[in-house]
Amino acid sequence: MLSPKKWLLKGADRLLPLVGKVPFVVQRLTLQQALNRCLAEPLRDGGFDVLRGRWLCLRVPDLKLCWYLTLARDGLRIAERAEAQVTISGNWREFLLLASRQEDPDTLFFRRRLVIEGDTELGLALKNLIDSLDPEVLPPWLWRNLERAGKGLAAS
Repeated sequence: MLSPKKWLLKGADRLLPLVGKVPFVVQRLTLQQALNRCLAEPLRDGGFDVLRGRWLCLRVPDLKLCWYLTLARDGLRIAERAEAQVTISGNWREFLLLASRQEDPDTLFFRRRLVIEGDTELGLALKNLIDSLDPEVLPPWLWRNLERAGKGLAAS
């Protein structure tokens, strides 16, 4: 019999690929609004200035998702296609471990579970930025659930 954690992970493996079926305009509006709201403080403090005029491609191959991010005058902007200076790719589980702080970013990159391609200097600056973000910039309910999901994944 599957434990509740393993059952949830199996469910996530089946449900998360459906995000790729959502029209890109809905993905963009939802993700762009959520990122700009959740990261408002670091954005105000210039934390993401490294992305001004440059594009980051975030690729999640197991979900067949790909987003391009840049910093515009009004915050982070997401596009379906752009000429990316750097690409960070990895499966959803690795991004969850990174976001929930259950795995050290350097370990994920060193073991090639997350991969930086292109402008590695920009990629490392973004990795360090992500690593330096205080979980308290996120709404408490979101951080609690991210942390809980990451712990469940790390324990599996």
